[in-house]
Amino acid sequence: MGTPHDRLRDLGLTLPKPPAALASYVPTRLVPIGEGRALLYIAGQVSSRDGQRMTGRCPDQVSVEQAQEAARACALNVLAQIEGAAGLTNIEQLMQLNGFVLCTEDFGDQPKVMNAASDLMVEVLGEAGRHTRAAVGASALPFSVTVEITAVAIVRTN
Repeated sequence: MGTPHDRLRDLGLTLPKPPAALASYVPTRLVPIGEGRALLYIAGQVSSRDGQRMTGRCPDQVSVEQAQEAARACALNVLAQIEGAAGLTNIEQLMQLNGFVLCTEDFGDQPKVMNAASDLMVEVLGEAGRHTRAAVGASALPFSVTVEITAVAIVRTN
């Protein structure tokens, strides 16, 4: 099956640089949980690609398919944060993704949008990418981005 880096390459994807914090917080936090293991918390990663934010409310300003692309961009940013903090090859298990979708009040397909991020995690990380998840609609997100995702993973630290 190869490494996460092999799978990214096979998918034609390149990890971006880990996005810097945009305010008074840290992008990641490692919390030791035992010998050689830690919880890795990843702050909200907004939908951006190549330095450009992906904005717009679903489904009246962007389509579900465009929102799914925004969710995939967030997932790549989460993977970049993991790579920067611990290395993708050190992931033991992705525990949770929490996804927030900028949407109209009558939109109910947040899970469909978040499936794009969830599927990418499994494609890149294999079984270690299977996770619990929340998919929530939001009336506002930072910078009017379409999607924001937070994550928690267990990583090996030695």
